[in-house]
Amino acid sequence: MFHVGDIVARFSHQEDIFFHVDQIHVNLAGEAKAILKGLNLRLLADAPISDLIAKSPVEVANYEREDNKMIYQKLNKLTSQRKVDLDDKSDFFEIPGRVLQVDGDQDYLSQCIKTYKQMGIQAKGVCKSEIEQPKAIRKILQENPTDILVLTGHDAFIRGKKDFHSMDSYRSSRYFVESVLEARRFQHDRDTLVIFAGACQSNYEAILSAGANFASSPKRMLIHAFDPVFVVERIAFTPMDQIVSVKDILMHTITGTDGVGGIETRGQMRKGYPRSPY
Repeated sequence: MFHVGDIVARFSHQEDIFFHVDQIHVNLAGEAKAILKGLNLRLLADAPISDLIAKSPVEVANYEREDNKMIYQKLNKLTSQRKVDLDDKSDFFEIPGRVLQVDGDQDYLSQCIKTYKQMGIQAKGVCKSEIEQPKAIRKILQENPTDILVLTGHDAFIRGKKDFHSMDSYRSSRYFVESVLEARRFQHDRDTLVIFAGACQSNYEAILSAGANFASSPKRMLIHAFDPVFVVERIAFTPMDQIVSVKDILMHTITGTDGVGGIETRGQMRKGYPRSPY
């Protein structure tokens, strides 16, 4: 017997990914199916209860420890790169780009906002389900001025589908596309409002075509919950008179060019002078 909140893996996938049980549904025939959310990957999946195996606290701790180790390594590289990029700090001060993240998953959103702030980035978060985002995004932008908008949550290429271009093949891609279109009606300039949108296996081409600067997923791969954070950090700390190196940004993500891609974009950091002694 499984319950909402349990942490599980799937027999059919060699227990490769750990999930939270988000919902449990029972059909008229009495067959139970679980809706699963990735523990560290932005993946929404479903599976019959018979395919699930519960994970012990020790297994979960080991899984999270390996994930945290990978995140720390990436953050450390970003911090080191930032130090190399800085000019004489005794004369100038910096104002990194502001971030607004609209996320369909409250747990991931909280983790991302905490990490932005640890990196010295002014960030706000709004939790809205993927299906709610298109109708809510204009008002959210009006109430929360920002330089960088992140639209994410959970997505997946639906099992059994074959058309990678059809929106009907994805759980949430159409909502990310609609949200980007609406955000671009609010601010059309891709350098005034930088947008990252998408989640695991999202329709990358459609999201970019809608007006996003960065999106997932070029090879319909699973992306890590923190991949948007690593992309945003580079944009937020690149001076506004410079073009962000797309290759450099993707090198700092966990899933790389299989999971995330984008277009040339101006940085969002402003330098000021002189630095106040106070």
